[in-house]
Amino acid sequence: MNIKFEKNTNVSGVLTIEMQKADYEESVKQELKKIGKKAQMPGFRPGMVPAGLVKKMYGTQVKAEQVNQLLGKSLFDYIQENKINMLGEPINAENHEAQDIEKQDDFVFVFDIALAPEINITLDANDTVDYYDIDVTDEQVDAQVKQYAQRAGHPEEADTYQDRDILRGRLAELDADGQTKEGGIIVEKASLMPTYFKSDDQKALFATAKKNEVLTFNPSKAYEGSDAEIAALLKIEKDQVADHSGDFSFEVEEISRFVPAAIDQQLFDNIFGKDTVKSEEEFKNKIKENLAKAHEADSDYKLLLDLRAYAENKVGEVEMPTDVLKRVVKANNADKSEEEIDKNFDKSIAELKWQLIKKELLKANEIKVEEKDIKATAIEAARFQFAQYGMTDIPDEYLTQYASEMLKKQEQVEMLAERCADNKLTKALKAKVTLNHKTVSLEEFGKLFA
Repeated sequence: MNIKFEKNTNVSGVLTIEMQKADYEESVKQELKKIGKKAQMPGFRPGMVPAGLVKKMYGTQVKAEQVNQLLGKSLFDYIQENKINMLGEPINAENHEAQDIEKQDDFVFVFDIALAPEINITLDANDTVDYYDIDVTDEQVDAQVKQYAQRAGHPEEADTYQDRDILRGRLAELDADGQTKEGGIIVEKASLMPTYFKSDDQKALFATAKKNEVLTFNPSKAYEGSDAEIAALLKIEKDQVADHSGDFSFEVEEISRFVPAAIDQQLFDNIFGKDTVKSEEEFKNKIKENLAKAHEADSDYKLLLDLRAYAENKVGEVEMPTDVLKRVVKANNADKSEEEIDKNFDKSIAELKWQLIKKELLKANEIKVEEKDIKATAIEAARFQFAQYGMTDIPDEYLTQYASEMLKKQEQVEMLAERCADNKLTKALKAKVTLNHKTVSLEEFGKLFA
């Protein structure tokens, strides 16, 4: 077998494999022997079918399989051994005559190869990038305290209605005289939240509602003809709503009020663990510390985006094997139209350019992502997810278990590995480049992504 590779541009080349019959003949014979031992044909005992008949029946198929196996192995072994920095996959060369497996014994396979362009970049103290420090305000801390108190709150019974209370009681349809309608709708233990009525007039009817009081209102007016909401309240189908557009009586049997948790030691312990903080001042300081830490992660993410833009600008234009890569994309997405492929191709090339630059930066900073790093990133991802729901005191054992479930999915592993590489690179470059610190409010920071 003869294999050769020739570059035809700085970022593409042609790899030719010349395969003779002697290269695959023995493997074909061995495979036909294996088939012959199991072959069955009328008139012959199992395993006793003549070799000539076996070859006639299976020869072309086996030849194709062995040639393809040898071709694939030889192709990728050569690329690996010769350290060809390939992008994407080899693709059959255009305008090369197709090989006839059945009629030919010797073959010539020609592949176009997309090559990664050479990129040289380093970032150090001579490079200046903006870094946005997000200011943590007292208002943000107070809002977080309120949110924690709401999450830990509980319902209590009340005697008089206040905004956002839930009313429960007997709902009954009335006739034209204001009496309970014979055969009309009656809903026991119906639930109302007048706060969400669309009609202010109907909402006002409940402003001073008291327990055991009977009030009259019109659901159709209260919800301004929203069939879904009316049907849910009256326990009927939407197509029946129009038949029940009159007044209803509502006997207030229960008033339920959601009460936020007290800002006390129990709340402190629920959020941060027993005795971690022991006063409201310490509670707020801890919240401020956590918000600052979360903001730093946001600032680091913005830094990575800005480092990317800075690095791409510093590298400048990069020659890419676009023609070969587009053919590879088309071959791998036969179900998509050329218009769809063209629409996203430029974005894919831009992302590929960044991946090549990032690869050089990771190499220059001697950054490697190991299995233990991916596991640690998974645990932090789990910790962040729980923190989103105010659960900041999750035992490490539970976080590890949760992370292990995440790592069972290859797609998750790849995503976490990428995130880990980004985090390591951001940390390394943050310490190397010159940061132009700018203090901004959370609102101003959000506008940077608009």
